[in-house]
Amino acid sequence: MLPRYHTVKEAGIHEITIQKSRFIAHIKRAESESEAQEFIAALKKKYWNASHNCSAYLIGEHDQIQKAHDDGEPGGTAGVPILEVLKKRKLKDTVVVITRYFGGIKLGAGGLIRAYSRATSEGLDNVGVVERRLVQVIHVKIEYSWLGKIEKELRASMYIIKEIHYLAAVEVEIYVDESLVPSFMEWMVELTNGQCTMEKGNTAYLEEDYFHS
Repeated sequence: MLPRYHTVKEAGIHEITIQKSRFIAHIKRAESESEAQEFIAALKKKYWNASHNCSAYLIGEHDQIQKAHDDGEPGGTAGVPILEVLKKRKLKDTVVVITRYFGGIKLGAGGLIRAYSRATSEGLDNVGVVERRLVQVIHVKIEYSWLGKIEKELRASMYIIKEIHYLAAVEVEIYVDESLVPSFMEWMVELTNGQCTMEKGNTAYLEEDYFHS
């Protein structure tokens, strides 16, 4: 699993008009090729009367699956420019379909490449991008007398409290970056003078909004 990567925040739609042609960007997170293909097929069915439904997707930890489709536009003027924007933004597990309604003015090859690139970029800006960060859940058990100090220190730190369970002893679940687990555990032992028990739980991805420059 990657320690961190970027993907789209949510599914969304964004429309722009270029030289009287409507370009509607449909964007979604897809973690498998079948999911991406289902999304494309559903949009082609919904927008059956559009001039073109061009698409591209990039899937897998190492971008193993990359596909681009021009859907009737001149070769290399639609699908590839969409895919190139995804690569440039370093996005993973993302599918984009650009629906075009032709407005009567031909754009030429260069104009089409710019139009599909712009529709994709503006669509991504509209739906937003997140950074997904791999974390380990650490379960820390302490006596109630330590709770005030530990909670205060955690909230002032880079670590994130997931949940606190008030049982016979207190159990605090904390999200810790995988690379920081050893130093976190040392710090926790120091804070409690060794009066805590810890165990690793599941791994998970935390998402934070990401703004590209």
